[in-house]
Amino acid sequence: MRLFRDEIRKSAKEKESNIVLALDLVEVKRGNLIPKSFEILEKTAPYICAVKLNRQLVLPLGLYGGADKIVKRTHEFGLPVIMDCKINDVGYTNVAIATHYFDAGFDAVTASPFVGWEDGLQPVFELARQRGKGVILLVYMSHRGAHEGYGQMVHISKGNRLRPQYEVFARNAKLWKADGVVVGATYPEKIKAVHKILKQDVPIYSPGVGLQGGDIRSVISAGATYLVIGRSIIYAENPAETAKNLKEIAWQAST
Repeated sequence: MRLFRDEIRKSAKEKESNIVLALDLVEVKRGNLIPKSFEILEKTAPYICAVKLNRQLVLPLGLYGGADKIVKRTHEFGLPVIMDCKINDVGYTNVAIATHYFDAGFDAVTASPFVGWEDGLQPVFELARQRGKGVILLVYMSHRGAHEGYGQMVHISKGNRLRPQYEVFARNAKLWKADGVVVGATYPEKIKAVHKILKQDVPIYSPGVGLQGGDIRSVISAGATYLVIGRSIIYAENPAETAKNLKEIAWQAST
């Protein structure tokens, strides 16, 4: 059974791209969401290594008979699909959520490590391993208020010291053998700190390049593996050309 981490690594190598397209359409009428998604996929598929969907696309479409059509079409281009659902509940609810997304064809889900392991994310990880799927943990998000949660200092009983919350999450990601972590491109210093903990064991997915202000070269240099880019591509006058240019800059910076 090929695991998600292997699938996206293979896709990145074949496409010579470390761009994950965030297909987060919000300014499109519901009836046009699927056709518009297909159109963008058709134009950008040669220049990306994976696709990420968020709830603002899945909610108006529904999961079965809606968003799963986009997942299927994305797979036809040979690209894995991540569901950015940010799982964050008790274990039995978490595993039910993950099951539905995996049943709909998604190859990986995102989850919040705030909920913890026992009776939290453990059953999600177990389900993902059984099905060859992936779990990507939020370690530091890209928005300006991220420091209020991910950047707070927390007490570590072992050694009786304080440590930033995001460092704790990074260490948990390594301990739990996560398939990736999310660290915002708007905080390259956080990417660097997380990469120092994870090294090559867990890849870093970095959203926030472009409209949020993240710089590709700075992010790659800090240790990001994949760049999650949405609005800069999907709302560009020429999505294909934009995706190609970003892909070439990012791939060159990575090699």
